[in-house]
Amino acid sequence: MQIVSGSLTQVPVIHNVSMHVSHFNSTTIINSTCDQCICLMLMNVTPISSFNYFRNNKTCEIFSESVVTSQVSLVSNSNSSVYFISLPIDDIQLTTSVIQETTSSFTVCNSTYSNQTTYDVGSSPYSVSAVDVNGDSMPDIVVPNYSSNNVSVLLNTGNGTFRSQTTYSTGTNPQTSAVVDVNSDNKPDIVVPNSSSSTVSVYLNIGNGTFLPQTTYPCGLWAQSVTVVDVNADNKPDIIIPNAANGTVSVLLNAGNGTFLPQNSYTVRDSPRAVAVADVNSDNKLDLIVANGNSDSISVLLNIGNRAFLTQNNYATSSTPISIAAVDLNTDNKPDIVVVNSGSSNVGVFFNKGNGTFGTQITYTVGSSPQSVVVVDMNCDNIPDIVVANSRSKNIGILLNTGNGTFLSQTTYAVGSKPYSVAVADVNNDNKLDILVANYGSNNVSVLLHS
Repeated sequence: MQIVSGSLTQVPVIHNVSMHVSHFNSTTIINSTCDQCICLMLMNVTPISSFNYFRNNKTCEIFSESVVTSQVSLVSNSNSSVYFISLPIDDIQLTTSVIQETTSSFTVCNSTYSNQTTYDVGSSPYSVSAVDVNGDSMPDIVVPNYSSNNVSVLLNTGNGTFRSQTTYSTGTNPQTSAVVDVNSDNKPDIVVPNSSSSTVSVYLNIGNGTFLPQTTYPCGLWAQSVTVVDVNADNKPDIIIPNAANGTVSVLLNAGNGTFLPQNSYTVRDSPRAVAVADVNSDNKLDLIVANGNSDSISVLLNIGNRAFLTQNNYATSSTPISIAAVDLNTDNKPDIVVVNSGSSNVGVFFNKGNGTFGTQITYTVGSSPQSVVVVDMNCDNIPDIVVANSRSKNIGILLNTGNGTFLSQTTYAVGSKPYSVAVADVNNDNKLDILVANYGSNNVSVLLHS
């Protein structure tokens, strides 16, 4: 957590505080300590920042704004305290009001991380996955190495450190991987698209974290990412691959024993780079959401059953969308979309309107040339946050969700050179999520443990 210094003033035992602000932001934090609220306020400091902490029910409400034009009230009573940053005490007007207290059930935890520990892998690691591949209940590391044409497996020793890599040959220029049980033997297998070979490799797990040599299947040209999930409701995970050079998405259906049928291709827009899969229209069928890198758009293809998808709906993004996730950000039980816009150094959020269509993009600035995103709860408030790998900034950024699908400014942590991919998992069995990063420019993987 980055702490911003500033003048902190407590206004004790008052009943109503009015201050003149314009479009203020308000965030409610439940079941927290006063110190946690101070930390959150300091992370997002503006010329007028304040919060009101209620001791009886451990609740605080945080306000922030920078332009002084209109009025908002902060309610307090004898069991609460109001704090301000950079607001002169003379600007506070005191009146009388009554507090209405609320309750909730979640607990705030910190979201700070240790300095990175690095592990050598192959040449130009392009992505990272963290999945238990040897049945010891500890997540291991799987990394495809673009320039050395292999995939690395690093087994977890049991305390969040990792053994030296074991490598398996791939096709030419592997960029991503998915680690999923594709043959129903309760052992996760590895699926890797080979961007310059127009193939996808499947490695079956033989039971102790080692894998059979690859079996390859044709796909489109310049396949840069892969998603493995059951899209035809037969309880067998299928392969979905965007083909950047063809402007298509390939779907390879699972034949039932870990082998795959020939691809079906669906046309999207120019240079599809990544695919997320989610039921966006509540019909119990998984739909496809595609990031189109060269057309500055995302495409949504609705699943109509019978192994088919409807013609795409397109939504404008910022420049060069290359990574995408579909997660409910605002607790309305509808998956929203988060996309990394590498060319404009931001992330875009699209809220689901409820019928499988989406609102206009809302953007948040991150580091330079972001490459990868995961969306998961990082601070134990049961609301998903955004984690992004910023390749030119040589860091990862964490954007905490305020509770309604809006996000605080990123907090950054240094990693290696050209971080191209980020994953999140509890690697040391302390019930806190840690961060793993594939550093394309330094030929290693960074592990940042949750403090």
